[in-house]
Amino acid sequence: MLDGKALILATKKYAHDNVSKSWYYTLSTLIFLISSLTLTILVPWLLLKFVLSIFSGLLIVRLFVIYHDYLHKAILHKSKIAELFFTIYGWYTLAPKRIWANSHNYHHKHNSKLSTASIGSYPIYTLHQFKNSSKKKQQTYLFIRHPLTIIFGVIFAFLFGMCIRPLLKKGIYQCFDNIIAMLFHVFYQGSVIYFFNIQTWLFICFIPHFISGAIGAYLFYVQHNFPGVLFDTNENWVYEKAAMESTCYMNTTPFWHWVTGNIGYHHIHHMNARIPFYKLPTVMNEIKEFQNVKQTTLKLKDITAALKLKVWDPDIQKMIPV
Repeated sequence: MLDGKALILATKKYAHDNVSKSWYYTLSTLIFLISSLTLTILVPWLLLKFVLSIFSGLLIVRLFVIYHDYLHKAILHKSKIAELFFTIYGWYTLAPKRIWANSHNYHHKHNSKLSTASIGSYPIYTLHQFKNSSKKKQQTYLFIRHPLTIIFGVIFAFLFGMCIRPLLKKGIYQCFDNIIAMLFHVFYQGSVIYFFNIQTWLFICFIPHFISGAIGAYLFYVQHNFPGVLFDTNENWVYEKAAMESTCYMNTTPFWHWVTGNIGYHHIHHMNARIPFYKLPTVMNEIKEFQNVKQTTLKLKDITAALKLKVWDPDIQKMIPV
């Protein structure tokens, strides 16, 4: 049985980019997205427009996971063309490249540490911290973790969390690309309204970004907030233990694995973020230690169970409701 650093070493042979395959998945997803948005404008039937707008939202999620892999240097990291494209895509998804990369890399290095778990993820209070916090802090904490806040992820996780909040904290000099991302959306969405109409804006801007924001925010949440998750103090924290016990595998259908770019194999991704997304199922199939792990699904009962979790109780080593 492999464990500890031996398990990390076993993943190294998979941590290599197949450039042609990476471009194929990137460009095919982009073509699907552009085609879906274009058809949404052209088709005359409202129901079909609605269906296409939802599909566009799902494609935004898939392309975001590919963007996320690029920022981990798992794919295309030497390509200047990829750098330009993914910089623009970061603006399009309200997740500017510098802010996303910095916060997300920090999250990988500190996943499930109680003192810093909230950086690049959702905040975690212990039961003691929560009970001894002011009413305002408790309300803020519960608001951030509220299901409606997650559903409106495009506003709270992306617009505010990725663009406005870092800008307020760090200033224009360090977050200039945040301003570009917001201006990009003002110009892009304003142009859609100006050259088309509000209905077109609804179907190619609002619905796709709402869908992708909700799914993205929930994935951020559930990957580290699920029944059975473990958190630890800094002094007891171990990287590979955090990957296996504080991160889950999302057991879902091939369609949803495609939409989410295999991000559901999250325990493997946290063990070695340099493994391209399209190799993650192979790693799980070939290394048996990755198969017997904590799981969640996209079934309503599992979504509800995850969303009920609020604070960490160190006495019973569980996340609990409040």
